[in-house]
Amino acid sequence: SNPYSAAKAGGDLQVLAYVRTYGVDALITRGSNTYGPSQYPEKVLPLFITNALDGHPLPLYGDGRQVRDWLFAEDHCAGIDAALRRGRAGEAYNLGGGDERETREVTAAIIEATGADPALVRHVEDRSGHDRRYSLDSGKSRDELGWEPQVPFTEGFARTVAWYRDNREWWEPIKA
Repeated sequence: SNPYSAAKAGGDLQVLAYVRTYGVDALITRGSNTYGPSQYPEKVLPLFITNALDGHPLPLYGDGRQVRDWLFAEDHCAGIDAALRRGRAGEAYNLGGGDERETREVTAAIIEATGADPALVRHVEDRSGHDRRYSLDSGKSRDELGWEPQVPFTEGFARTVAWYRDNREWWEPIKA
């Protein structure tokens, strides 16, 4: 429902056109909201974690009720690997974490994990065309590729927070 989403759909169509027209050996993977250590701190999890650690505001869009399906980076990589090894050209494989959470719930977990002040949450105007829910059905990837996520959100989240807490020298220069 926004230009970003339309561009992703257009990219899928380009890949499929090359497979069908020229026989290119290509497939598509679509991952849900991927997170983990070393993620550039512009995305919501690393941004909010690093802001919370520094006592800076957490800019929560609208009412924070947007739902996202979270996928740990290692599981996303394993899904791509499974698609490359066992996938078929011209097919698309969804890689979802199977763990949907509202952004406000994730924000609360960040506050708790970092010990930040809940008053850091700032409700800001929602983005134009911001989708209320992103979620993927990964049944095909599970059935055809034998792939499924291994890291539950609670574990991946704890590992991610710990990484940002322990690696300021990596992210502080980026945010400066």
